[in-house]
Amino acid sequence: MHTNLWFWIAFNAGVLCVLAIDLFGFQRKAHAPSTKEAAIWTVVWVALSLGFNGLIWHWEGHAKALEFLTGYMVEYSLSVDNIFVFVLVFSYFAVPAAYQHRVLFWGILSALILRGVMIGVGVALVETFHWVLYLFGAFLIFTGIKMILSGRKDVGVGRNPLIRLVRRLLPVSDTYHGAHFTVRRDGRRLLTPLAMVLIMVEATDVLFAVDSIPAIFGITHDPFIVYTSNVCAILGLRSLYFLFAGVVHKFVYLKPALAVILFFIGAKMLLVDVYHIPTAVSLTVIGLVLLAAIGLSLLVNRRRQATTEPTTKTDHDSLPVTNLR
Repeated sequence: MHTNLWFWIAFNAGVLCVLAIDLFGFQRKAHAPSTKEAAIWTVVWVALSLGFNGLIWHWEGHAKALEFLTGYMVEYSLSVDNIFVFVLVFSYFAVPAAYQHRVLFWGILSALILRGVMIGVGVALVETFHWVLYLFGAFLIFTGIKMILSGRKDVGVGRNPLIRLVRRLLPVSDTYHGAHFTVRRDGRRLLTPLAMVLIMVEATDVLFAVDSIPAIFGITHDPFIVYTSNVCAILGLRSLYFLFAGVVHKFVYLKPALAVILFFIGAKMLLVDVYHIPTAVSLTVIGLVLLAAIGLSLLVNRRRQATTEPTTKTDHDSLPVTNLR
């Protein structure tokens, strides 16, 4: 379908306004967001996305609204995988916590442009060559199987060829200079380590987009729904990082859940000409898989704590007896 041009203009204008308010209003001073602040912003981004979903319902009807909601859930859940990489990159470069938000802001802003281009190419391919859907489906199934077998993606920060190429071609300073990406020294313009982190964040987002963008085509072929669901998921990624960066490793079943979702969507795309799986069924399956992964992860962590605490207590209580002997 061809969405009204004004819808595209209104959506992108709204995104730019919200980002401007965030940058110049709430993030003018570099700081590390607290858990409370990150939680508030996470709720704000989710509420804005659901509010936009309500507008789609009003404009285009419940079918398109359901497609957006399903696509948003898929993209948002897959974006959680980025958090693992962000933690690795920030730790490798020893990025001060106060500057991490600035890196993510500009990295996500660049990601919006890059994903827009990738989505445009994907839409053109799907509309021109129907068999591309089978290629996307097979790729998602392969990715899901690989994710289960190999675990986390190793981005190889220190061995990344892009980082080594940038260091070889451009001068890079050895120390951070506040929140600046460049600095002038002895009449030369140098990149700071913060700029290297930004490059790495953008490169890894492209890597993950290769998985997530084909997945959305398993839900809908509407360019407006594909684009807006991607953008809404990316916008909430920064606050989600600061909320879950310290505890994301505890969700041990999240990775297998994402693999199952990719496998399901891939199978749906391969069966597109044989049997159409309704969007409501896709939404239900994805929601149940995510809830099961979260529930099982919480249960496993609670059992680990329960088995650890009594052992510690027993060892502590037995110490005075040993001393008496």
